[in-house]
Order: sequence, then C-alpha cells, then structure tokens
Amino acid sequence: MAILFMALVQTAFGLGSDSKGLAAKDSIIIEYGHSGKIVILVDNKQDFEKLKALDVNQIIHELDLELDEETGELTVVEVGGKDGKSKEIVRVEEGIDETSVSVGRIKVIVDESGPTTKVRLEKQKKAEPSFRTYFNVDLGINNYLEDGQFPTSDTPYAVKGWGSWNVGLNWMASQRLSKGFYWDFGLGMQWYNFKFENRDFQAVRGDETIKFVERADVDGFKSKISASYLTAMTLLKLDFGKMNDEGDKGLKIAAGPYVGYRIGGRSKYVYRELDGSGRHKEKLNTGIYLNNFRYGIRGEVGIRRLTFFTTYDLNELFQDGKGPALNPITFGIVF
Repeated sequence: MAILFMALVQTAFGLGSDSKGLAAKDSIIIEYGHSGKIVILVDNKQDFEKLKALDVNQIIHELDLELDEETGELTVVEVGGKDGKSKEIVRVEEGIDETSVSVGRIKVIVDESGPTTKVRLEKQKKAEPSFRTYFNVDLGINNYLEDGQFPTSDTPYAVKGWGSWNVGLNWMASQRLSKGFYWDFGLGMQWYNFKFENRDFQAVRGDETIKFVERADVDGFKSKISASYLTAMTLLKLDFGKMNDEGDKGLKIAAGPYVGYRIGGRSKYVYRELDGSGRHKEKLNTGIYLNNFRYGIRGEVGIRRLTFFTTYDLNELFQDGKGPALNPITFGIVF
C-alpha cells in the first residue's frame, strides 16, 4: 500500500510538469476519459520490465476510490483510527479546468484553463486551537503622574526615562471565545525601576515617610527606587486579522485589569567621593513605604507580530502619607 501511495503522489506532481518533457525522460502517460491521466515514471530498464507485471485494474480496485458525483471530489487514501474514525491522507478535486491534489496540508493545483498549463503550490493553514498557553516578555519605560502630570525637573523625584526600565515575565493562557475574540489571563513577575533625573538626590527611609535628601558631600552618579510585584492579569482581545481570515496581518487590540502583590522594594544610590575615588553603592530598605498592592488597567495594540503595551496604576506608588502621591505608568513592547 505504501508503494501505491508514493506512486499516487508522484502522479500528482507529474500533472504539473510539461507532458512532452516527461515523455523525453522515460515516462508513460495514459490518458482516459475527458481529462484523466495516469503518469508512470521509469528511471531504468529494470523498472520498466517490472512494470509489465503490474495489473492496473487490480491497483484501482485495491484503492477503492469513491467519487462524489456532485462535487467531483475524490478521496484517495484514508487511515482508520482506534476510535473508528478515518483520517484523510490524500484528496483529489477535479473540476472542468482545474485539478488539485492535497497531501496533508500541502496542495498542488493544476490549472488548465488557459493556453498553457499552470501549477501552483499552496500550504493550508493549521487549524487554530480553541485554548493555548504561551509565554511573553514585557520591556518598557516607567514614569509616574502627580495630579495628572509628569513631575517637572525641579522636583527631586522626577524620573529620567532612559534607565527607568520595566521588565515583565508573563505566563499566559488564551481561550478563544469566538472568531477573532479571545480571553487571555495569567500570572507574571514585574520589576519596576524609577531612575531619578536629578542624581544628587537620594531616597532614604525616614521615621515616618520616605525622604529625598540632596547629597552635597559626594558626587552622585545614579539614584533610583525599584520594586518587584507578583501580578495577575486578564485581557479581552480582538484580532481583526483572524476575524477577516488574514492571519497575523490585521490589527490587534486588548484591554483588561491587573492586580499585583509587592515582593521587594529598595532604593539604590551610586556615587563617587569628591576627591575622585572609585564608585560606591548604598542600598536602603525604602520598600517599607511602598504600597503592598497595586492594581490598574493594561492596554495593548499590535500589528502583525509587533505589540505595544501600556499600564497605569489606579492606586499610588507610596502608602497614604508616606510619600508623594504618584501613580506609575509604563509604555513598552511585548516580545
């Protein structure tokens, strides 16, 4: 049966070649009916001698082909499973001017509608699962809003964009609700860094609040606050490419809430002595004044394989009365 299967596949590809060229390369073309053809390729004389012993009628009888009189579809080979269901391996669709042969997800189409025969190869898309899991990475830049505006440069905690990195590792699941409409949910770890624009100020732990102290005794090199959160999120996603059968070419939008629990938090200050000595680092436990919980809204916009995200915390970075009223906001890319 395996020999018959390979012969049938070779027959399908043979239909897409020029008939005269095949004949010159030791091939036998048998035409029958209006457009039926059987192409037999022979590489050497020994194979030709073995061909004489083959019974074509017996081969066709063993294949047990079933023709759909209305559509012209011909199921060539099927394999039965343990559950009693059969799996189609090869399918031939014959029209007036076009014949196609499908083997798995590969489809060869022979178009004879014009003065010349044209052959094209198509790869059918794999069926999309209704549920899947995946992993992605967020890489973004942090800032925060105070009374709806970014803090100005004259405030000690104004953030410098470059260096205020946000990194997120997310383990996600996606449930397809309908064509192009998905519900995504999962868990992730997010690391927030807020690098101060004015590096002469150091965030320190006061008796009751966080304080931003100007260090005139040293030459400041870097000053920042960092925090890490275990975060759960959920998103409703619209994929217009899937809706319009365009694959990944369409626009994708998503939005949903998130909530996180703080794992760690501290301030870091890097400086040099005024006499020009090497760098020194001070790490202080200022996380005690950070909110233990964060919650907010996440949005995503994507085109093809490029996706941008933004998050906005609805609650403040610091506990009430323990620091300035700052709401973190992040912009970045999803990988």
